[in-house]
Parts: sequence; C-alpha cells; structure tokens
Amino acid sequence: MPSRPRTPLLAAIILSQGAAAADPGQEITRAGSQASLPGPAAFFTGHVRIDPVWPASESLTAAGALVTFEPGARSAWHTHPYGQRLVVISGTGLTQQWGQPVQELRPGDIVWCPPGVKHWHGATPTTAMTHLAVTGTQAGRNVDWMELVSDEQYPH
Repeated sequence: MPSRPRTPLLAAIILSQGAAAADPGQEITRAGSQASLPGPAAFFTGHVRIDPVWPASESLTAAGALVTFEPGARSAWHTHPYGQRLVVISGTGLTQQWGQPVQELRPGDIVWCPPGVKHWHGATPTTAMTHLAVTGTQAGRNVDWMELVSDEQYPH
C-alpha cells in the first residue's frame, strides 16, 4: 500500500514530537533519591519530617518540599521574603497569620503566604498533616525564622 502524503501541519507535529523526545534538558529525580530530614527543634515544635522535592534553580526560583507534621507539631513563627504557597496533601492542619484567627486546613486547600507576612502552620492536636511547600528563593534565602509558637498560642 502506498504511503499517504504528509501535510505540512502533520510534518510539523511529527518533527516537534521528535525534538521534544530528544530534548537533553529534561531531568528526572527518582522518588526516594533524596533523604528525608527532621525539622530542626530551633524552628519546629514536635515531630516534623521534611522531604525535599526540588531545589531552587536559575530557571525556577522556588524550592519544593513535602512537609509532614505529626499531631501537635508546628512550625515557628516565620516570614518568607519571596512568598510561599502551601498545598495540603493529607490530614488536617492549622495556620495562623500574626494578629488573625487560626484557620483549619484540609486536603486540597491552598494557602498563599505573601512576602513578609508573619505566620505559622502545622498539624492539629489530634491529626497529622502533610503539605507541599513551594517557596520563593533568591540567593539561597527563602525563610526568616522567629520565635516558636507557644503552647498558649497553639489551639488545644
């Protein structure tokens, strides 16, 4: 059977697919290839695990990490000089902006923490919470840590 002539559009699609498949710039970081880190006691109360997902780079100036807070665990008060977006993956969490009421977080909720806004986030007293943190980074700087959230500030 004779081959059908290719239209210019079809030829362009085929060529672009070949170019994309041969792109040497694509990277894959395999799951489990980066070690989990404990949340340092200077910046977290309770048991917190940080799983790096990607580092900031010249082409993407935001770092990503999965952060898991066990029940009762929370971050210290802090700000982000370039902002942070949180995507709640599982569990039930809490967040609070300085001077505002505590807000409950559930899977699928997305929190935008604007640059320079003092806040904290973590799990509820009875339920763990994991969120994906996407944090703006410049020259290796993405957070300014402050005091720990006291037991009086944390809802029981």
